Amino acid sequence: MKWLVLLAGLAVVLGAAPRKPTARDFELEETDDGYNVIAITDSNRILLGQIGRKASLDDEDVTFEITEGRDQASGGYRVTISWQGPSDKIFEDCYDFGTRQWFGGPEQKEQYWPIQKSKLQKYSVISKEDDNSAVSERYWVNSAGWYIYIQPEAPLFVDHHNILDNHICFVAEVTAPYSTRRTQNVLKYDLWFFDDAKEAHQHAVDTYLGKPSDIPDYRMIQYPVWSTWARYSREIDQDSLWEFANEINDSGFPNAQFEIDDLWEICYGSLTVDERKLPNFKQLIQDIKGLGFRVTIWVHPFINKDCDPWYSEALEKGYLVLNEEGSPDTTWWNNNGSVPGYIDFTNPEAAEWYTTRVQDLIDTYDIDSLKFDAGESSWSPQIPVQNGDIDLHPGNIVQAYVRTVAKFGPMIEVRSGMRTQDLPVFIRMVDKDTLWDFNNGLATLVTTLLQMNLNGYTLVLPDMIGGNGYNAKPSKELFVRWLQANVFMPTLQYSFVPWDHDDEAVEICRRYTQLHAEFADDIAAAMQESVRSGAPVNPPIWWLDPTDQDALAVWDEFLLGERILAAPVLEEGAVSRDIYLPRGQWRDGVTNEMIEGPVWLRDYPAPLDTLPYFTLED
Repeated sequence: MKWLVLLAGLAVVLGAAPRKPTARDFELEETDDGYNVIAITDSNRILLGQIGRKASLDDEDVTFEITEGRDQASGGYRVTISWQGPSDKIFEDCYDFGTRQWFGGPEQKEQYWPIQKSKLQKYSVISKEDDNSAVSERYWVNSAGWYIYIQPEAPLFVDHHNILDNHICFVAEVTAPYSTRRTQNVLKYDLWFFDDAKEAHQHAVDTYLGKPSDIPDYRMIQYPVWSTWARYSREIDQDSLWEFANEINDSGFPNAQFEIDDLWEICYGSLTVDERKLPNFKQLIQDIKGLGFRVTIWVHPFINKDCDPWYSEALEKGYLVLNEEGSPDTTWWNNNGSVPGYIDFTNPEAAEWYTTRVQDLIDTYDIDSLKFDAGESSWSPQIPVQNGDIDLHPGNIVQAYVRTVAKFGPMIEVRSGMRTQDLPVFIRMVDKDTLWDFNNGLATLVTTLLQMNLNGYTLVLPDMIGGNGYNAKPSKELFVRWLQANVFMPTLQYSFVPWDHDDEAVEICRRYTQLHAEFADDIAAAMQESVRSGAPVNPPIWWLDPTDQDALAVWDEFLLGERILAAPVLEEGAVSRDIYLPRGQWRDGVTNEMIEGPVWLRDYPAPLDTLPYFTLED
């Protein structure tokens, strides 16, 4: 083992991380399984974790390096830990969850918050379809004010509670989904210490995550997107689209745009309108625009093998991702008896070919914008060969795809992301199921919002109100509660409609659609602040007081900016709920009463027509 240890001044680094230096000590204590990381503060010895669990002291091919530094501007302390060796070596470092609250990591289907409530077993940290992990970042922050950022070169897996009980473990291993053509293995990360989670997160934004460069389209913020997907699935045609547009128009509900989803192509990847279903598509779009809509359309990065001549052209020109055996064959949710290929956006010529064809579609039919689906690296044929640094595979294609399509402007939406927080476009939550609980239901609408914001993706487009309907259509209660939970999020998206239910549901939905519109300027202002500082648009409520232990544990409330707190009802059958208000003077948005926090409001009444929300007064 080669040890490169630069510890000058490290004695003040790894304690409780004061902004001003005080006496601290730091030890690596050898054990049978590696090295305990111990911080000594005053008379206390704090076991932070255990590193080097898979590294052998007798292995001369492995290099371990630990360095430290202090950021004078922020007052934070940094420890950088690096393991490097041949590609057949495995590195495993674990940190104790302790009694702290932890946030960050990949988007999940069962999105628990804080994340120590979840179990992950050696889980690859890439953008992938499995578990809705479309947004996957290598960043974790905890309530004590320290955070971990793992460099993108690591072939990273994360584990909660399995390798070591009550620990989060980071494993670097050159195995699927990472390419075994890598010539080395590396686990390198920075461990930072601050006074609290808010300071820590702001530093992570400034140092690693980045912030959006601008805000999306304002009309999308203010008014709902109306999508065909949940209502019609693939069963759209000229008549159904026209009827749906007229239904929405006759309802009196406002709109941002009318979104034509799957299936309008003659075959998947053709980007050519199926005139059997849509014989006068150009006129239809003009007619829908005449009702006051803008019109957008669903597109994706795949071409099915039976979709010629486009598939053959892409294959012949080298525009499809190949796996290490040279095959372009992969899979997606619309195989339709064929075998798809995935356009290789890491090839600039392939990206240009795709965007030129998309632009032709826009120009031919006067389409206003696009919904770009998929983009996760797992859709590639496994194990994929991509252009770019092999030590960044398979994430290269995620960045390449999202950055390519972001050029189509502020009305687009994407759903995948890796190190793309800077893009000024909406990033959509992966489809939610029409359920209540943490099994990808309504509860996860709030926790996914928080998760994405704490990963630096602040321009969040929640999925369709009421969920995707794959398992069932939403009940009246679920539909209304879903809309209420959505009101103070960045935008609304309908597909199932209020008039699927009774007149009461229609009037409740009309009221909360209007309430969202009334707060559009506040949403846009929070987005502008995110552009300026990187602050979350929808922070967790502890953002107002990151030392408040009650606030740090709350998962079912959220903020809009730093002024509005939403506490939607997320439990089936509930007509009241407990609400926690952090410190400050709060005006009740329902009763107009003033309430001083911090305080628990027990059994706050919330019948079906009531969304509890509060405004922080100056």
